[in-house]
Amino acid sequence: MDKQFGVHTLLKENPIVPVASISEVSQVDQVLSDLSAKGVRCIEITLRSESAFEVLERAIRIKEAHFKVGVGTIVNTNQIARCKALNVDFMVSPGLTPELARAFDDAGIPFLPGVMTPSEIIAGMGYGLSTFKLFPFNLAGGIKAIKTYGSVFPEVKFCPTGGLTEELAQECLKLPNVVAAGGSWLL
Repeated sequence: MDKQFGVHTLLKENPIVPVASISEVSQVDQVLSDLSAKGVRCIEITLRSESAFEVLERAIRIKEAHFKVGVGTIVNTNQIARCKALNVDFMVSPGLTPELARAFDDAGIPFLPGVMTPSEIIAGMGYGLSTFKLFPFNLAGGIKAIKTYGSVFPEVKFCPTGGLTEELAQECLKLPNVVAAGGSWLL
């Protein structure tokens, strides 16, 4: 059984994940239109503004059938419950706790928990997880960290985010343990 409800496949199909902090609902239509025009078929909308859930509602309502709307910066179970109620396509968290792991599992929606250290990777593996957001990439050791983690944790795949440029993302995507890369350079 896939403990992450297909997040690996979703990321493999969308190797570039734009990460957006959209504060105005009126901006959503243009952002999704611009991404679609660039051939991008997903977005991670962060919960970093007071209007984030209204932004999400709009994005979900107007998205094309093949477009995936995800939610980032999930830090508590109430946010997971709201995301489930909105029927988001995927969820992303900067970290993982036992409480969040249970709530993600109960939600049944693809999810990507964040890790930065070997201990966090091992803890996530203990929950049966194998795909993680390496966050923040620039503070976690960058390319060197991903390469090292590839030899230490060969069964683990990463989606690095945080401090990535388009060039760094392309370099990451060449590594066998990187399934996708996220950032804001497309927005």
